[in-house]
Amino acid sequence: MISLLSANSSNLSQRAFQRAIRRAVSKIPNDQRQLHVGVGRYPSSSIPSRHIINTLSTARVCLPRRSNTTVPISQQTHSRIKASTSPSHIPAIQQRYASTGPLPSRPPRFKSDRRIRRLRNLLFALTLLSILYYTYSPFRHTVMAAVRCARLMQAVLLDVWDYKQVFAAEEKLGAPGRDLTDEEKQIRRKARKDCHTRSATRLLEALKKNSGIYVKLGQHVAAVQVLPKEWTQTMTPLQDQCFPTPTEDIDKMLKEDLGLGINDLFQDFQPNPIGVASLAQVHRAIDKKTGESVAVKVQHADLKEFAKVDMVTVNFAIHFVKYVFPDFEFSWLGEEMNHMLPLEMDFTNEALNSKRCRDEFKHLKGKTSLYLPKVLWAEKRCMVMEFIEGARVDDLVYLKNNGIDRNQVSQELSRIFSQMVYINGNFHADPHHGNLLIRPKAKTSSSPFNFDVCLLDHGQYFDIPDDLRVNYAHFWLSLIKKSSKKTTEERRYYAKLVGNIDEDMYPFLESAITGQINMADETNDPTYGSGSRPTSLLELGTGSMSDDQVGKLRAAMMERDDLIVSIFELLRTVPKRLLMILKLSDLQRSLDQSLATTHGQNRVFVIVARYCAKAVWQDDIKSIRQSLSNTGLSFSILRRFISSLWDYTYWNTTLGIVEYGMDIRARWVKITLWMHGLGKGGLKEAEEEAAGLRTKRDTVKSPLGLS
Repeated sequence: MISLLSANSSNLSQRAFQRAIRRAVSKIPNDQRQLHVGVGRYPSSSIPSRHIINTLSTARVCLPRRSNTTVPISQQTHSRIKASTSPSHIPAIQQRYASTGPLPSRPPRFKSDRRIRRLRNLLFALTLLSILYYTYSPFRHTVMAAVRCARLMQAVLLDVWDYKQVFAAEEKLGAPGRDLTDEEKQIRRKARKDCHTRSATRLLEALKKNSGIYVKLGQHVAAVQVLPKEWTQTMTPLQDQCFPTPTEDIDKMLKEDLGLGINDLFQDFQPNPIGVASLAQVHRAIDKKTGESVAVKVQHADLKEFAKVDMVTVNFAIHFVKYVFPDFEFSWLGEEMNHMLPLEMDFTNEALNSKRCRDEFKHLKGKTSLYLPKVLWAEKRCMVMEFIEGARVDDLVYLKNNGIDRNQVSQELSRIFSQMVYINGNFHADPHHGNLLIRPKAKTSSSPFNFDVCLLDHGQYFDIPDDLRVNYAHFWLSLIKKSSKKTTEERRYYAKLVGNIDEDMYPFLESAITGQINMADETNDPTYGSGSRPTSLLELGTGSMSDDQVGKLRAAMMERDDLIVSIFELLRTVPKRLLMILKLSDLQRSLDQSLATTHGQNRVFVIVARYCAKAVWQDDIKSIRQSLSNTGLSFSILRRFISSLWDYTYWNTTLGIVEYGMDIRARWVKITLWMHGLGKGGLKEAEEEAAGLRTKRDTVKSPLGLS
């Protein structure tokens, strides 16, 4: 048999033959498992030829040919192998190969051996990958980035599929050629609300697990109140759900950046942070050089290594959603993130923003309660500031214990941010409750009140072009005026200038600015049920429409088929700076409501209007001076000056009188609350009720209750 196979060695694969021999060996009993001495593996006796033949036939050993094709063993070769291994040929073969001597024995391989070998290889690969992960940072970054990217894209893909299914089901509602019934509209609305909630919850979990800039992204979504409320309310917890970086990692980061650790720079460094945000955290410590109590702001140590990859991932997800749903435009969110995130991650930029803001308010010394903590020094990932003792601005117990009027606090916040937006043209874009501290007036303070408003976290600032700033001030003043044909035209005109908004989109812009249902004008029904729409911002909150009526009107607007598309069209159309102003306006309304003020929400609108009038007056004076320098004094210039002076005087005087009346009413409401508490539970109850501690504070509703 062996000589025959040797003669056919050019055609028969030797490895295939050896495999066949091994399989044949495994099929005979252990006491008979002896290979022919000529083969040299088992010297005493031979393997029955039938085992080899059966194995070769079963395995269909293939013979290579010149044409690179394969065929099974032929019947002729099968017969020759059988004949060559007959008993009469065995002595000759033994004599031929006797001189070679026996080869070392080799036990057969079983399936269990192969499994052990595979497991060993798997353990070796896992060990090697683990070593690479913990010792080679580029490999670790790649793995973690892939996991974070996969987590986000999984949520996005599931959300896209969910919306596709819901919209496909909507198309099947109702019969062709007729409007939907009330029941069908209710089904559609519920399906959309459920889809919004599922999708927002799914994305929230992915953002929380990824942390870092993903949390920041969710905070941006929560602040855009023209989005469906299921999205904004679901994302709101991200404001407080941030995880701290261990002190050991902070120490290592400082040594990498500065060559000095925590013990080299500070004394009594508190390991537990007093505040944790999406990008950084703050610790209390004592500066070693000055001995001053300081707040140390440090960036999360792992943020730098993932920021670029995370930004690419987020942009890819945004473009993917746009590709699948062309009407759903989120590119504004990606553009803002791409612009602002690198600036926020550089604390030297934050220190410059703080200095610029301080300089812009320097001329208001003695007229404002704003205080900015002093910055001792700042590096890219670490900043040391003066430590401020105080409480959150909406801590009503703290305000009561320190005799601070919550109405005055709300009004001061409106003045501070109106000064930034309408006069300075440079504003803090993230003044949420955690970034505002209140404290009793310091000895060195120039505040006109018995408190200081301390503004923190100056990473997000935006400049406003002068034309946008002034035109937006004109638009706001037109909202203060009572509705008329002329006023309606003026509102539409400035809406076009500030946001490129057409007639169809105007109601959404107005609601986004005011946080209320759009006002009565020439284009809508001024009445609804037994109530009526307000005709001016000053009429909002005066009871012209009940909450139930407003809810019904919101529900009617929700039935518009193009509502969601219109919202995203608004976000795509308006300038990005205007979106940030809308975000700031909503935060101001939220602060006013969390303070449980007694002056009504339109008190804030009046303060904004006074600063708008001042902005328009300053722009008019600037324009008149430019004309004087170009053409000299003329009758038209003099007329423009008198007209501008009259308008400014009118607005300033009228709004001042309105403010005075609102403040008197607010004091009377407080007295009423105090007397009510006194009759209900004595002096202590009266003080608590007058301080707003017994006032029911509802959560702030998003404009239109969009769902």
